[in-house]
Formats: sequence, structure tokens, C-alpha cells
Amino acid sequence: MVAFFKWFKKDSNLAQNNSFLIVGLGNIGPKYEKTRHNIGFRIIDLLSSEKDINLEKSKLGQLGILKYSGKKIFLLKPSTFMNLSGKSVKYWMKKKNIAIKNILILTDDLNLDLGIIKLRQKGSDGGHNGLKDIERSLSTSNYARLRFGIGKIKYSSDKVDFVLGSFSEDEEEKISKSLELSTKVILSYIKNGIDNTMNMYN
Repeated sequence: MVAFFKWFKKDSNLAQNNSFLIVGLGNIGPKYEKTRHNIGFRIIDLLSSEKDINLEKSKLGQLGILKYSGKKIFLLKPSTFMNLSGKSVKYWMKKKNIAIKNILILTDDLNLDLGIIKLRQKGSDGGHNGLKDIERSLSTSNYARLRFGIGKIKYSSDKVDFVLGSFSEDEEEKISKSLELSTKVILSYIKNGIDNTMNMYN
């Protein structure tokens, strides 16, 4: 019996170390599809397209599976709407036995200039409701996040209209390369680890 539990623990740790959960934040529905707040969804869609991965409707979100560099990666677009993102993240983290160190959240960021991306090991929610809910659900802010700059606003009273607004044609051109770069950062994070990836791309 002792030998069985040793094997089970080893197998469980192996599963945790080789499985990743990549979560793009956004709101479901056509009206939100191209909004600034949905940049996380767009990164997941682009990576899925590049790797020919189908995202299928699952509990609390759309889920796809990517095998890369000997790892199993779950790509998730929560269907809970932004303010309840943590519910979906927590469910799939437990369901797939994924360690907190192997979770990466893709999020829009008002504090970064348009198209700037930053990979971080942890951090504050920065006033982002999706990140706030994830922190509440996981009881920690010690999870990695890839922050994508959607442009800064002068007055906080404009925040809701701004993040739920769409990019202009000029802005779309500016962010296209950043979207492509984001998928490269994700793959590097999986293959090379977060420290090496931050050194290469930040």
C-alpha cells in the first residue's frame, strides 16, 4: 500500500509538471468579439489557428489541447464572462490537476501602451476585474500573466466604454505583430520556462 501511494504521488507530480493551463480572458458573444477587453481570447484563437487546434465547448468555457515540447497544454476561453473568470480557471485547474506554477493568464492591460506585452510571474490585479476574480478564486496572486497593452486612457470614468470599445483600423495594424509575438512568448514559456522567456522577450 505504501508503495502504491509513492507511485501515485510521483505520477501526480509528473502530471502537474507536464500539464499547463493557458487562459485567455474575455467576454463571450459576437458583441464583444473585437473589443479591447477580449485580447486574451484573440491570442488563444490565434495560437489555436497556428497549431490547428479545435476549441470545443466544455464546462465553463471553450477548451483545446495542444501537445508541445513534451508537454500537454490546455487552452481555455472561459464562458463565465470576465468578472467571473476565476470560476472557470479554478474548475479546470482542479479538473486537470495543474499546478499554480503552470498557469498562464492572458489579459488586456490599460497601464501599458498599445501593443506592448509583458510577461510576469505574479502581480497585482491592476484594477482588472477578471484578475480580481481569479485571485479571489485561487486565494493567491502568484500566477503568471501575459499583459497586453491596449492603450492608456486619461480619465478613469472612461474605463468601461474604452475597454468595451473596438480597436480602430490603425490600432489593429499596430497590434497585429504583438498578437503574433504573444503566441511565441507562450510557446517559449512552456518550453524554456518563465525566467528565460522574460529575459528574451520583456
